[in-house]
Amino acid sequence: MKNFILDYIDTLQKLLKQIDPVVVEKITKTLEETNKNRGKIFVIGNGGSSATASHMVNDLGAGLRRRGIVWFDIVSLTDNISVCSALSNDIGYENIFLAQIEGFITKDDVIIAISCSGNSQNIIKAVEYAKKVGATIVGLTGFDGGKLKDLSDINFHIETKIGEYGVVEDLHLILNHIIYSYYTKNGKKYGR
Repeated sequence: MKNFILDYIDTLQKLLKQIDPVVVEKITKTLEETNKNRGKIFVIGNGGSSATASHMVNDLGAGLRRRGIVWFDIVSLTDNISVCSALSNDIGYENIFLAQIEGFITKDDVIIAISCSGNSQNIIKAVEYAKKVGATIVGLTGFDGGKLKDLSDINFHIETKIGEYGVVEDLHLILNHIIYSYYTKNGKKYGR
């Protein structure tokens, strides 16, 4: 097991060095612009990525608000199990995110779409709709990026072999913590 642990850590270190700070800055500036325009930030993902979506809302929403730093209007579309299970049962799992934004999302809004493969049908359907209305797409992808990489206006991509979910999900969460820590450490108040 020791060799596996060391290999995992080594892979993480190599991938961390590949993070493009310009992309992280673009994402942060997009969130600020959305906030300035009174837009909403919708976060979507499946499985471990749904947990990352919830974590992002905790940090970038409640965490920053309670510190009086910035008031992002941010929501995870994965957090209401009643809504997700009802939509899944009634119109299919591939529509759970689309049904929550259809007729509601605007050009001033952002979708942060988290998908290791970049090919999850429910993510792609929501993103394609959001693009049609002019919303900004921030894609967090892994592996080869899939369709989401091409659909994203800004893409935070972790290039790995297909199936390396752990390290991709680790770095997606690190992106969240970089952005959160940027706000908590620079002392500037952004408001709403």
